[in-house]
Amino acid sequence: MNLIWHRPPRRWPRLRNLRASIRDTLVLVNEFRGTLALFSGVVFVGGWLYRELSIFAGDHSLSPAEAVFVVLSMMFLQAQADFPDEWFRQLFFFIMPISGLALLAGGADFGVLLFNRRLRGEAWQVAVTSTYSDHIVLIGLGHLGFRVVRELHRLGDDVVAVELDPGAELLAESRALGIPIIKADATKLETLRDAGVERASAIILCTSNDAMNLQIAIKARNLNSKARVLVRLFDEDFAAEIQNHFGIDQAFSASALAAPAIAGLANESDVSSPISIAGRALSLARIAITAKSALAGLTIDQFENRFDATVVLLERNGQSMLHPHNDTVLAPDDGLAIFSEPKTLVKITRANRS
Repeated sequence: MNLIWHRPPRRWPRLRNLRASIRDTLVLVNEFRGTLALFSGVVFVGGWLYRELSIFAGDHSLSPAEAVFVVLSMMFLQAQADFPDEWFRQLFFFIMPISGLALLAGGADFGVLLFNRRLRGEAWQVAVTSTYSDHIVLIGLGHLGFRVVRELHRLGDDVVAVELDPGAELLAESRALGIPIIKADATKLETLRDAGVERASAIILCTSNDAMNLQIAIKARNLNSKARVLVRLFDEDFAAEIQNHFGIDQAFSASALAAPAIAGLANESDVSSPISIAGRALSLARIAITAKSALAGLTIDQFENRFDATVVLLERNGQSMLHPHNDTVLAPDDGLAIFSEPKTLVKITRANRS
């Protein structure tokens, strides 16, 4: 029986893009609702009126659909009907083209934005973000923020980044990873909602401004009381105080934690900064076996072989054992110190939650 927990694959990009396109189209239609309503009114009301006047003139050849098509073709100077003898029908051949030209500008903008989503810019990023749930929101796409985004992407997490003024290079590299980036002020509730904070599993504040990080963290906590909130603070002593008094899950110093460790914290892994041994980045993590954990019932030997990890310490009933015996069976409430790659440690943490 394979007890290794694997994170579900990311939502298929095509399905996500389809959902984003549908959502963005609805937003676009709402933005141009006046132009679209006026255009539809001119076409359908004009078609109905032209048919009624044709019947009045003794011409019963046009069906309702044909009359609408004739009026539509008139608007684009391609009239699909012979020039009539009656003056009241002749007026349509002059009025409809003028109406078409008047509506063409708005209609052209709508068409361009409908078929070229990238021109939608920020609106398209928000549309893509609307398809995310149980994702991680990272605020502050500086050098540390980008390293965290890259690490989270490597771990298989869905990430949305928020940055008011991202650098061109970091912006391009992040988008190359397929990361939606919302260029807006994260201190505004509207921006946090656009980033899907209410649906997120974790929020990471990585800006270089301590006060701003705290302000956003409090707003994010009010929007989502269940998400993990991680805040970057430059003062380590201040970080500890903030963590105790503001309901923040983890306050960290940029100098004290590396990107993999921050990514691990976002996934509820208590992970140390990695060290490099023989070209491999390795970290130490601490977990407590939960009652429903997929790890419970495994021996130390089974655990280490399946996860390619080393159990450095086992804590049970207040007793600590360094390098426990291979036959020791893991049980709920056991505490473990595990040494492995950050990516593996995150997988172990997820398996422990399942």
